[in-house]
Amino acid sequence: MSFSQAVTSVFSQYATFSGRARRSEYWYFTLFNILVNIVLSIVSTAIPILIWLDFIYAIAAIVPGLAVCCRRLHDTGKSGALMFLALIPVIGGLILLIWVCQDSQPGVNQYGPSPKDQVW
Repeated sequence: MSFSQAVTSVFSQYATFSGRARRSEYWYFTLFNILVNIVLSIVSTAIPILIWLDFIYAIAAIVPGLAVCCRRLHDTGKSGALMFLALIPVIGGLILLIWVCQDSQPGVNQYGPSPKDQVW
């Protein structure tokens, strides 16, 4: 899955918490969020009246970010609710990082067919 396909896929499944998401989809979306936040931070620093742009994007990106994280955990065979482990200081975030870096479960699991079997 390419960068643009991943970002388009995540935003087209804005609030879809069911199904599975490949590693590339999750990490390309994460990279996109980082790049957008850097650009918006620079713009809002240069032109302070535009600080609201950063805030609006952050609010708009919360739901798809949670949804793709949930689908990524589903792809590894774990419940999406486990993403809330990230609320535990230090260790929770590390555990979640390890899980989202894991490879997909092959074939079909309880959350649906493997997205690796689909051709983009």
